Amino acid sequence: EVQLVESGGGLVQPGGSLRLSCAASGFTFRFYAMNWFRQAPGKERELVAGITGDGSGGGSTNYADSVKGRFTISRDNAKNTVDLQMNSLKPEDTAVYFCNAKGRWDYWGKGTLVTVSS
Repeated sequence: EVQLVESGGGLVQPGGSLRLSCAASGFTFRFYAMNWFRQAPGKERELVAGITGDGSGGGSTNYADSVKGRFTISRDNAKNTVDLQMNSLKPEDTAVYFCNAKGRWDYWGKGTLVTVSS
């Protein structure tokens, strides 16, 4: 059974940091590109950050313009995890954050809520 389980969300003040983690199982993790998406209330789901898998540039990253310089995506193929380090958080970063695995198939986690508020 394929599973993507996000953790690390919560309430943080503006300017603060959070680290999200996604634990993957049930598929060959290292060959899949891994992405973090987010969806704010009333808005469409958007790509936040992505990192390629083996054979596709091996760990190349890309970021939405809105998070460049503040967020960092990383993966550990030995542990089947992908993390998103989020610094200098802003209220507009408030959203449900989803882990996505993209390869032969497309898999999604259930999301974790990040709330940035004072």
